[in-house]
Amino acid sequence: MDDFDERNREFVARMGGDEAVRRATREWFEATYRYEYSYHFTWLGRPVIQYPQDVLAVQEIVWRTRPELIVETGIARGGSLILSASLLELIGGDGRVVGIDIDIREHNRVEIERHPLAKRIEMIQGSSVDEGVFRRVARLAEGRRRVLVMLDSNHTHEHVRRELDLYSRLVGAGGYLIVFDTVVEEMPAEFSGARPWGPGDNPLTAVREFLRENDRFEVDREIDDKLLITAAPGGYLRCVRD
Repeated sequence: MDDFDERNREFVARMGGDEAVRRATREWFEATYRYEYSYHFTWLGRPVIQYPQDVLAVQEIVWRTRPELIVETGIARGGSLILSASLLELIGGDGRVVGIDIDIREHNRVEIERHPLAKRIEMIQGSSVDEGVFRRVARLAEGRRRVLVMLDSNHTHEHVRRELDLYSRLVGAGGYLIVFDTVVEEMPAEFSGARPWGPGDNPLTAVREFLRENDRFEVDREIDDKLLITAAPGGYLRCVRD
């Protein structure tokens, strides 16, 4: 296994540094984005609205770090909550998932609550940057040393930066804080449409500012190089110290 893993690391690093491959990846990403590619997949029956490569990356992180609590901002149709709950179910123990959304639509709530894995899921309706909401999440995290955080709600710089300041407190050394849709910075401005985020104002600009002022986290570049196709380039943040 040591030789196999080392060979993989070498090829991943070389692939990540291959500009022709990276350019082809960007072209593919833009071409398929027009067809809402990430909306076409489900996890155990619920739309997950993630790229399959990011789903695999989350699986690897969960299996390796064994979180006791997974915090997700942004619920949408609930597939990501189900993904997290299913991984915790496989690991065993009493791990929990908490999802936060400013608007949990009733039909989505009903489908999530009727799912076989609902026993591991708690949902909070409210803004993820509301201090009261964060205090509720922090109470759920009390006594749990291993916490994974995934940010995927409002994608403006200001909102994501505030989420980073709040929820990074919950992640200890060896854990991960994943910021989705950093890819917005690399996409043509017209792809953002009428949304309040776009190039220059998005999750990646927030991550870069956060990392300049916080030395507890670093970008896990090996994940970027391995995935290539990802909605979160530069967004897989590993906590390197408590």
